[in-house]
Amino acid sequence: MDILVVDDSAFMRKIVTDLLEKMPNIHVSNAARNGKHALKLLQDKQPDLVLLDVEMPILNGLDTLKEIKRLYDLPVIMLSALSNKDITIEALALGAADFVEKPTNIREIQDEWIREFYGKIKSIHAQNRRVPRRVERIEKVDTTTPTITERSLPSRIQAIVIGASTGGPKALLKISQSLPANLNVPIFIVQHMPKGFTTSFAKRMDDESAVSVKEAQDGMSIEKCVYLCPGDYHMTITQGKISLNQEAKIHGTRPAVDYLFKSAAQVYRRELIGVILTGMGKDGAEGMREIQRFGGYTIAQDKESSVVFGMPRQAIMSGVVNEVLSLEEIGPKLRQMVR
Repeated sequence: MDILVVDDSAFMRKIVTDLLEKMPNIHVSNAARNGKHALKLLQDKQPDLVLLDVEMPILNGLDTLKEIKRLYDLPVIMLSALSNKDITIEALALGAADFVEKPTNIREIQDEWIREFYGKIKSIHAQNRRVPRRVERIEKVDTTTPTITERSLPSRIQAIVIGASTGGPKALLKISQSLPANLNVPIFIVQHMPKGFTTSFAKRMDDESAVSVKEAQDGMSIEKCVYLCPGDYHMTITQGKISLNQEAKIHGTRPAVDYLFKSAAQVYRRELIGVILTGMGKDGAEGMREIQRFGGYTIAQDKESSVVFGMPRQAIMSGVVNEVLSLEEIGPKLRQMVR
């Protein structure tokens, strides 16, 4: 996998390049000092993926991203600091596949950060690479036919839970924009995202949607609106209130989709809808199983509209999905449910 690294800091370019070159099957094909330099390099050769700094002189990350998405079909991962959280959310809305928060101390980078970094790169590349037609045909059969559980929608719905990871912000923006101003049920969302960034993302969804979107707080009474789990906390539902905790990470992440799905299944039982969106890994599959066990209904995003098909695929292969829909279909489906 060839990667173009774009950052105005020569020190950061070296740190990132050295890390990438130690990862299996990854090669830094080139490095650019700003967006203008990056676009010039891309004219000669396109890599498999671009790592793009958010804040740069001459041509910043957002403007560079817009040009890359206009000219090329290349996945882009943003390199972001917490101070750039609003710009990072804007980049995700513009089509960046994901972002990586720059470590606060680049001289002491943690193994967990490196594993997450590599996982994102590998997953996004795997989703975007071209594979032989025969493999695509086999995979399509394996992930749809034997594992979809036929079941009709509940006659009454009390709540909807949604889980997402890589590619989720853009998908969630699209879904929230399709929702009416007045919901008849609450919607709870877990998006894998670091602390601080979820505050900006909840505000972005609230600003761009008719529906009210709030970042969840511990002890908050449940109303008929959309709740986004804050970064670095797990969210559960108990007795008409939202509970947040910092229990151990599962699947290497906090927040985790499974925590929300399992607790909501016990509260809302057969009157719950669970939706798993684009994302890497397997978070959410066990939660979907719990929703089905209590009689609820489950939906997974399809491969074609997912940035990374890991989480939906795991749920489908586990036999805990009632319906597979494209992102274009999920929004109207939920709008119909919440009226």
